[in-house]
Amino acid sequence: MTQVDFYILRQQAPGDRYSLACRITEKAWRQGLRVYIHTNSEAESRHIDRMLWTYREDGFLPHGLAGEADPETNPVLIGSAAGGSEEHQVLINLAREVPVFIGGFERVAEVIDHDPQVKQEGRARYRFYRDRGYHLNTHDIG
Repeated sequence: MTQVDFYILRQQAPGDRYSLACRITEKAWRQGLRVYIHTNSEAESRHIDRMLWTYREDGFLPHGLAGEADPETNPVLIGSAAGGSEEHQVLINLAREVPVFIGGFERVAEVIDHDPQVKQEGRARYRFYRDRGYHLNTHDIG
C-alpha cells in the first residue's frame, strides 16, 4: 500500500509549501526516484516549474511540465491533470484534494505550510488517508 508522509512547516520556519516541495523533490531525485508534482492548476504548475529552475544556484533538477516534457529525460514532472502520471514513484501533492490516482505511487508527500486554508485542507486529506488505512507519517519541518 502507498505510504503517505505529511511534511508540515512549523510556524517559525522560513519559506512556504512550494519551497518545501522543491526540497522534497531534490531529496527524492538524489535518491534516484521519479517524482510527479500534482498541482491545482496549470498556473500553479508553471509557478513550481519556475521555482525548480531557480531553486539551486549551484545545480539543476531535471524537470518539466507533464504533456510538454519528455518523461524519458525528465525524472520530475509537474502537472494538474486528473489522470496524473502513474509511472512515477513519488507523488508530491500540492492540490487541495487527494488525487484519484494515488494508488500508482509508492509514496505520497503532502506538503502543508502556515496558510490556514492549506492546513484545513491538509487535515481533511489526513482523515481521508487514515480512514482508508494508509500508512501515515508526519514530519515537522523547522
